Amino acid sequence: MDESRMVRVSKYLAKHLRHRPERIGIKLDEHGWVEIETLLAAAAGHGFPISRAELEQVVADNDKRRYAIEGGRIRASQGHSVPVDLGLPEVEPPPILYHGTVGANLAAIRAEGLRPMGRHHVHLSPDRRTAEKVGARRGRPVVLVVDAAAMHAAGHVFHLSANGVWLAGHVPPAFIRLPG
Repeated sequence: MDESRMVRVSKYLAKHLRHRPERIGIKLDEHGWVEIETLLAAAAGHGFPISRAELEQVVADNDKRRYAIEGGRIRASQGHSVPVDLGLPEVEPPPILYHGTVGANLAAIRAEGLRPMGRHHVHLSPDRRTAEKVGARRGRPVVLVVDAAAMHAAGHVFHLSANGVWLAGHVPPAFIRLPG
């Protein structure tokens, strides 16, 4: 499968496994899983046929490990805007985590901290390089440093997704080091 097709399939999966399953007539279970055959049939029925081999290649080759397959089911690893419980345990975070954004968001972040917006959690990276790549998707990246140890000590809950993304409900401004 060429790179263009790989990206298109991955984006299609993200849209329907994280945000709009009803658009193609699938129903995620309470933990975000759907039978692979159900997903493939729904995609084909809505004009976007995906072969089982293509699906497996996207899951295996995605550098961000966005999807997980278990038995005959698939789900997105995190980033849902639809109600799901990924069943992730509470985990003690490393002392420092990072968040990639763009300069236009800094005023709101100073005032309100990092909010999940339409998702369930704020996504945090374990390293600066990953956060920079995330921020670069929307323009010139700005990397924020999050004092995760202090947050955790203050009672904030962290989860670690299957693909290594750290999740928090909200990051108050007091725990964020902003540039400049």
